[in-house]
Amino acid sequence: MAETTPAPPGTTGPIDFTDRAHRPGKVIALHLNYPSRIAQRGRSPKFPGYFLKAGTSIARTGDTIERPAGTELLAYEGEIALVIGQTCRRVRPEEGWSKVSGITAANDWGLYDLRHADKGSNVKNKSGDGYTPLGPSVIPAAGLDPAALRVRTWVNGDLVQDDTTEALVFPFGQLVADLSQLMTLEEGDVILTGTPAGSSVAQPGDVVEVEVDAPGAPGAPSSGRLVTRVVAGEEPMAPYGHGPQVDDTQREEAWGSREAAGLPPAAAETEPYHYVPATPVPDRSLLTDELTTKINETAVATITAQLRKRGIDNATIDGVRPTHPGRRILGYAKTLRYVPNREDLFKAFGGGFNAQKRAMDTVQPDDVVVMEARGEKGTGTLGDVLALRAQVRGANAVITDGGVRDSAAVAEVGIQVYSSGVHPAVLGRRHIPWEVGGTVACGGTTVQPGDIVIGDDDGVVVVPPQLLTEVIDDAWEQEQQDAWVYDQVAAGHPVDGLFPPNAEWRRKYQEHRQSRAGQDTP
Repeated sequence: MAETTPAPPGTTGPIDFTDRAHRPGKVIALHLNYPSRIAQRGRSPKFPGYFLKAGTSIARTGDTIERPAGTELLAYEGEIALVIGQTCRRVRPEEGWSKVSGITAANDWGLYDLRHADKGSNVKNKSGDGYTPLGPSVIPAAGLDPAALRVRTWVNGDLVQDDTTEALVFPFGQLVADLSQLMTLEEGDVILTGTPAGSSVAQPGDVVEVEVDAPGAPGAPSSGRLVTRVVAGEEPMAPYGHGPQVDDTQREEAWGSREAAGLPPAAAETEPYHYVPATPVPDRSLLTDELTTKINETAVATITAQLRKRGIDNATIDGVRPTHPGRRILGYAKTLRYVPNREDLFKAFGGGFNAQKRAMDTVQPDDVVVMEARGEKGTGTLGDVLALRAQVRGANAVITDGGVRDSAAVAEVGIQVYSSGVHPAVLGRRHIPWEVGGTVACGGTTVQPGDIVIGDDDGVVVVPPQLLTEVIDDAWEQEQQDAWVYDQVAAGHPVDGLFPPNAEWRRKYQEHRQSRAGQDTP
């Protein structure tokens, strides 16, 4: 029997989601979202991953869940459930939260003994009867901050999960937007938004409770405790389907750790130490209007000289030439890396929505797409369609130390492209698109996402973001001095002592600058 308790303040009151009038048309669950769970799993998803749960798996507070006879790894996952309040299709992330009418508690139960049977679908593992308790009450979403919610889980009265939505990898609005690109989300549909660390195995006799609340909102509304009692099943799995199958890997994942599962520590690693430095997060506020004006009035050669004064000699992307001479480029580096073609890997990673297409489809305004092609000129790394996609998305330029195919068509697109040459062959002749957003090597220099890329007819220079302001300020001042020196030479003065200026000429230049105070500043 379902428990009946008074509705918590700020909620709609208990809702029986098993009732046909309230049962969701579909329940969509997310694999990983909370940083604490991601760290525990050791997997870092770049995009959300989902699975569906059967409507018959929905249960109420106070219901029991059966662990089938002959199984051992029935695991709970306390989660926040989003209830869709408005039918929607193809919404944007900033609109997604507005399509949610309320939130409630959920327990995304799973039977790890049957994961091997699903091959990723989670049909048998996650959709047993009673495997999706929801409720008891729904908190209206209006006025809530989706980044200020909390989910907690208790087992036999002990708090085992306690986390907030402040640092989710995939915010709720993004989940609604992402799913609505493919399918119509209907009123009443439910999205389960992932579980934090602390998910583990429950035993027959355990009582598991989940609560979702908004502790910082007026009245601190709560879903109330969603209570599930675990019972031992008497019926074994039938022999005409996949039976239970577990190993120590499944035990470790179900319990949350080897220690919790009662397993001995893992054997010491025998591989050499392997470390990949973290990629920096780009700061897209650097290119202010004032700084951009200075950059556009300063030659790449002058900027390169200022970097050299700071001990940075290897900052130019060498061997590339522009499709449109006379046009400058400026923007934030967006990186793409190709690896040498190997036929088995190309079959797995070269086709479909590969890294090259993902790069162009995720360009932001003022990006400069920088491609590492290892200086390989024997094939094209860019054609007109992807050049157009980058331009439509707002990219300022594309740079590749490889070749360009369909070069005339690429030139007609209009976006500035720096490349090592042209070649008619397709990408797959020499390359596999491999990684977007990592640290790459292009034209002999290292480029990281968010580096500032500046180009003119002389070439392309990469400026570290932390040095940008001081380098540009000094380079712009040097440009003013060089222009004045040029005028002196044009007036007939010899270069000895003038270029570079000695003390006397520096004094004259300073007098000139003082006479024009305020006139030369952008």
